Amino acid sequence: MNTGAVAGGGAVSTIAAIATPPGAGGIAIVRLSGPQAKALLSRVFLPLSPSFENFRPWCLHRGRVLDENGELLDDVLAVFMPGPRTFTGEDMAEIHCHGGPFIVQALLETLIRLGAAQAGRGDFSRRAFCNGRLDLSQAEAVAELIAAPSREALNYSLNRLDGLLGRRVRALREAVEALRVQMSLAVDFPDEEVDGLSPQALDQAVFRLAESVRQLLRGKQRAHVMQCGARIVLAGAVNAGKSSLLNALLGHQRALVTAIPGTTRDFLEEPCNLEGLPVRLVDTAGLRENPQHGNELASGPDAVELLGMERSRQKLAEAEAILLVLDGAALGAEGLAAEVCPEAAAAEVLATAGDTPLVVVLNKSDIAPALSDLSSPPRWAAGRPCVAVSAHSGENVDALARLVRERVLAAGGNPPADGLAPNARQALALEGALEELTALQEDIRTGQPYDCCTVRLDMAAARLGEVTGLDSPAEVLERVFAQFCIGK
Repeated sequence: MNTGAVAGGGAVSTIAAIATPPGAGGIAIVRLSGPQAKALLSRVFLPLSPSFENFRPWCLHRGRVLDENGELLDDVLAVFMPGPRTFTGEDMAEIHCHGGPFIVQALLETLIRLGAAQAGRGDFSRRAFCNGRLDLSQAEAVAELIAAPSREALNYSLNRLDGLLGRRVRALREAVEALRVQMSLAVDFPDEEVDGLSPQALDQAVFRLAESVRQLLRGKQRAHVMQCGARIVLAGAVNAGKSSLLNALLGHQRALVTAIPGTTRDFLEEPCNLEGLPVRLVDTAGLRENPQHGNELASGPDAVELLGMERSRQKLAEAEAILLVLDGAALGAEGLAAEVCPEAAAAEVLATAGDTPLVVVLNKSDIAPALSDLSSPPRWAAGRPCVAVSAHSGENVDALARLVRERVLAAGGNPPADGLAPNARQALALEGALEELTALQEDIRTGQPYDCCTVRLDMAAARLGEVTGLDSPAEVLERVFAQFCIGK
């Protein structure tokens, strides 16, 4: 497919865009892609070297750029890159100029007046996709690479940009299509002997395909966490030190801290980086027994506190990890040795956490001697990891951050060592393929005819093709490339 076809037919245009962020800077880049890239570059570029002859591909040449009237704009470096071995698969050119906003905009407007078309969002990557330089998963990796908030997110994007996910999915699709051919032969030539197509053998083959899709999907949550961050909720009783711990993890005073119980009446959410893992820390109002008395409805301060506790419980339900903060000094040695958690608020959080990763944080270790003898989690922690910290002095806060990071990543599944993981769109397509394969297994076991079963394989192959863009409808491509910046 060529870009002309994507644009609605006709000749392929040459597009131009500013490839660097807006604003003043030392250097800015204006790039061109299309059949007239070299011609347009030649019209605006005046070389300074007397030995300059045409443009030597892939080499930077120093010179001046002129506007359409021949007036000097800037002293620049320019490079011409012939297709098809370029990012877009077309002839490309770049002009590296000084980063003043007027210079950059004037250069772009000059190129447009001379015949270039203004590039839209993702147009360069779209051309790379249409010209076979990238599949759709690789094109998405370009945008994810630019937006990567951490080193691990960067590594995940680089793996996809290298085509790792695309190769795995294409191999799966080929296996699905090969199985369909075998089934079609069995249908078309029922009297011929076709190896390996007994219902049992077919069931096993489909099971292996489904397992391969499941393996790809295991990294879905991990990829989401690496790209978007995890919501970590700090919960517990009033005056346990949740706000102080939030400040300690952030490294600055963000939450208001006082000795008055119930100071935090609403949740406070702040972004944080835990050794390369982007997270959102949520400080919540302390939980305690209902402040209303008898059958009377709470009013005034009690009503506000009730609303705060209700929001705390909502945030707990949305949490991707929980820090259950307890006052270690108030708990004491007896509380640590108890069979049942002596704190009602902590017991509530433990009971409702379910499968959400949870770390028990025993705060105030600087004034709680019993915490220094803590060798294993209390029995009431039900096997959850336990860390004694001092939000006041910072003791063990770094160790807590490392533990939380490990628990959040472990909850996202254990993908292969290469870090392969699909993004949300890719995971949706893989889940669709898995649904078809799972339904196919049920059809085989209930004795459905092979010619009916092949429809499931067709659908599974189509859903796998959506990952790489082979079978993606135009509206999906529009959504994907609309998320890109102009110039990429």
